[in-house]
Amino acid sequence: MVLLLIFIGGGLGSLCRYGIGQLFPYSGGFPWATFFINLVACFILGLVLGWISRQVPNAALTNNIKWLLATGFCGGFSTFSTFSGETFTLIKEQQWPLAAIYVGLSLFSGLLMLALGAALRF
Repeated sequence: MVLLLIFIGGGLGSLCRYGIGQLFPYSGGFPWATFFINLVACFILGLVLGWISRQVPNAALTNNIKWLLATGFCGGFSTFSTFSGETFTLIKEQQWPLAAIYVGLSLFSGLLMLALGAALRF
């Protein structure tokens, strides 16, 4: 069951990432689509982790939500490899300031979005 939940969540996350990438294809400059995708994934992960932390430990629903959304969807939706590849391209093109801004802003904003998601109560 766990593998099925991860599979479904990962597939949906990957499809969403692909769709956003198609709407905002990378053509040099700041990689907005990957930046946005990763921030949304951090926010969703924060929501899930915050919700899980307020639930009964080891409850079946809690574990299923974790596998489906945190591991599956967020794992398929977020993209560290693309982030790294785009950063590498910026460095290769000698766009050092933009690469540094992208890395710093991604890390800071990602942590902020995760904390914001975890702080929300629903």
